Amino acid sequence: MKKYFLTFLIILISSYADAQTTVSGVKLDETITVEGKKLVLNGAGIREKWWIDLYVGSLYLPKKSTNGTEVVNSTEIAAIKLDVVSGMVSAEKMMTALDEGFLKSTNNNIDPIKDDITKFKSFFNEKFKKGDSFTFANVPGTGVVVYKNNVKKGSVDGQDFKKALFGIWLSNNPADKDLRKSMLGM
Repeated sequence: MKKYFLTFLIILISSYADAQTTVSGVKLDETITVEGKKLVLNGAGIREKWWIDLYVGSLYLPKKSTNGTEVVNSTEIAAIKLDVVSGMVSAEKMMTALDEGFLKSTNNNIDPIKDDITKFKSFFNEKFKKGDSFTFANVPGTGVVVYKNNVKKGSVDGQDFKKALFGIWLSNNPADKDLRKSMLGM
């Protein structure tokens, strides 16, 4: 009987270990809680340039979805998490990438959210290092709340800004098509 129990215990532990998601060395939580709401990991992938992994992008939603347009346009709580896996990611490089991403996601029409983008970028004035984690959580009634290493940096109100920000990764014209596909669990 002990033998069967031990075998069962090993299978149970192995199953639990397999249920965890690890991308480029980053162990991702299957669920996170934002403002008291539980979100599930929808998907995750790697943003790379020149074959170098830069960060792991993950998407957390109330329920899984493969429809990027719906996620971008949704007013529900949702979060995008970026885990830096390269020392080559700096605040300056991230600001340049965000500028390019906002232009793409808005079809070169950033004027209506220009002040929001400036406010958002002000949350990134500290030095970046490998292992840093950024979370952009859309919180109904509050806007997009920005966290660095689980410390709240501030928020930006407005659905248009949220759509542009989430569109960087999830629109039909994303910064990285493979990452979009992975975040949408496709």
